[in-house]
Amino acid sequence: MLVLIMVQTVGVLTGGGDCPGLNSVIYGLLLKLSEGGVKVIGIEKGWQGFLENKTRELKVTDLDDLHTIGGTILYTSRTNPYKEAKKVKDSAERQKKIKATAEYMTSKFEELGIDALCCIGGDDTLGVAEAMYEYAGAKVVGVPKTIDNDLSSTDYTFGFWSAVQLASNSIDNITTTARSHQRIFVVQIMGRDAGWLTLISGISAGADIILIPEHKFDLEKEVIQVIKDRARVGRKYHIIACSEGAIPTEESLKRDFKTIKKEALDQLPKDNFGNPLLAKLNMADIIVEEISARNDLAEHLKQFDSEFEVRDVVLGHTMRAGTPNSFDRILGLRLGVQAAKLILDGVFGKMVCLNGEKIESVSLSEGAKKKTIPLDSDFIELGRLITKVKYQH
Repeated sequence: MLVLIMVQTVGVLTGGGDCPGLNSVIYGLLLKLSEGGVKVIGIEKGWQGFLENKTRELKVTDLDDLHTIGGTILYTSRTNPYKEAKKVKDSAERQKKIKATAEYMTSKFEELGIDALCCIGGDDTLGVAEAMYEYAGAKVVGVPKTIDNDLSSTDYTFGFWSAVQLASNSIDNITTTARSHQRIFVVQIMGRDAGWLTLISGISAGADIILIPEHKFDLEKEVIQVIKDRARVGRKYHIIACSEGAIPTEESLKRDFKTIKKEALDQLPKDNFGNPLLAKLNMADIIVEEISARNDLAEHLKQFDSEFEVRDVVLGHTMRAGTPNSFDRILGLRLGVQAAKLILDGVFGKMVCLNGEKIESVSLSEGAKKKTIPLDSDFIELGRLITKVKYQH
């Protein structure tokens, strides 16, 4: 006779940057697991708390309407348990050390008092979970989290549209100042090496120039000349939406830039997962300096009775702030419920995802892959159309 061993206690953690909708996922998970009589243990500070046994029991009755609250009640960190293993140069030895770490972490389930684990995070957090499943058969499921919307296998990640709205509102507000003072504003938007936030926020708010990582830009042709063309047709202010990961072409870097060299791009510091800290470059500030130094542009604007003042605004963590919008609240809840269903059904090594209108699941190895904007995307075309018309008669 086959006896099904039921999961009695589930752990849940949130890793990486905070994001609108994290609490919604936690609440959705709690709602479904509590209905099935399963105990839920919250693990604080992501993988750091997992390693240090920072836990507390979560009871759905104590967390009424948790889905309406921004951030994460479990706190978060960017701890990478495989950090030391990734430093090993020999490939075979590196894999051996990653496997040993994954086995150790899986063995901690008993110490933490959990039978299974739900990991809510981006490609880094889910990559840790994927290795635990691959090397040690850990009972893990993942929920994709990133305001950058840069995870494959899911149409949208929760928090993305909340961040788009926040960025769009900020650009709207900056536009009123730009219009009043006839200024050029460079607005830096988060997104690492994916331009989803910048492109869609820029389109939404009517930015005049949009710079994204997927397309290396030419400062002379795509910024300076566009501003000149806009001034020629009577435009008195200019909004540049710039992704933190936007970089110029090598030709433009050599020809147009005085404040930065290629070495600065190559020598950026990295986070615990080896990702370049693109925000440290502060491309918006660099562009402001380069534009401000252009006497030819100053003279050109003067011809058309326009002021010449350039400012940068870095939206940064304001894009993660506040409560999730309705879309992200509902999406978070749905993803949390589906993650709970996988656990209750004994299905592990999966990441839940949004596919059209349905919540489905894919393998963690597939779901943790990166997603950038395809250059043939209709969003790219729309961005081109909406900016091009702004400097035509």
